[in-house]
Amino acid sequence: CESDPKTTRACLRHLAKSLEDPNRSLQNWIEKNLEKPCNDSLSNLQGATCNNGRILRLSLNNLSLRGTISPFLSNCTYLQSLDLSSNALTGPIPPDIQSLVNLAVLNLSSNQLQGQIPPQLTMCAYLNVIDLHDNLLTGPIPQQLGLLVRLSTFDVSNNRLSGPIPPSLSNRTGTLPRFNATSFLGNKDLYGYPLPPIKTRGLSVLAIVGIGLGSGLASLVLSFTGVCIWLKVTEHKM
Repeated sequence: CESDPKTTRACLRHLAKSLEDPNRSLQNWIEKNLEKPCNDSLSNLQGATCNNGRILRLSLNNLSLRGTISPFLSNCTYLQSLDLSSNALTGPIPPDIQSLVNLAVLNLSSNQLQGQIPPQLTMCAYLNVIDLHDNLLTGPIPQQLGLLVRLSTFDVSNNRLSGPIPPSLSNRTGTLPRFNATSFLGNKDLYGYPLPPIKTRGLSVLAIVGIGLGSGLASLVLSFTGVCIWLKVTEHKM
């Protein structure tokens, strides 16, 4: 996918505007460098890796950055790796990331991102790493992600995801890597293989009767007696 230098500059400018940088880690993201971010394979920007005058990687992890992820990132079409992990970013994961057709690594872990995982990520056919652990993401895991045949690392643990784990991710066939329980732990409303079965959440008959009569040993004895009488009466009627 060809990338116009103007769109790359727009990508970087909007990203810089969307981020708050309290530690001034991105102090060289100034207009002069945004205008010409690469000198062949040398980068003028903190966290950017260039090759042949194109930005291939953005590694802005662990910089205490705040703010949101700009949807204009989609204009950095040569991007192969995006790492914004271990910051304090909020807001959604932009579906526009689907335009990063060369993207192989997406690491947005350890932030405060909200909303759902965009199913449009499936359009990034070269993705082999999706790391979204330790965020505030909600909703289901898109089953379309199982179509990413190059995907070898997938981690959505410690979010607020819900619903079944798609078999296309948990029970992949052939040589496709399967993802174990550690990829999904820490989502209390997420269920299905490879997570352990959900324990019965209902209360037993004894516990319900005991709660109705009060607490303590006396309540437990009365509860048991009541249940036994009910069982005998029922048996006699039969």
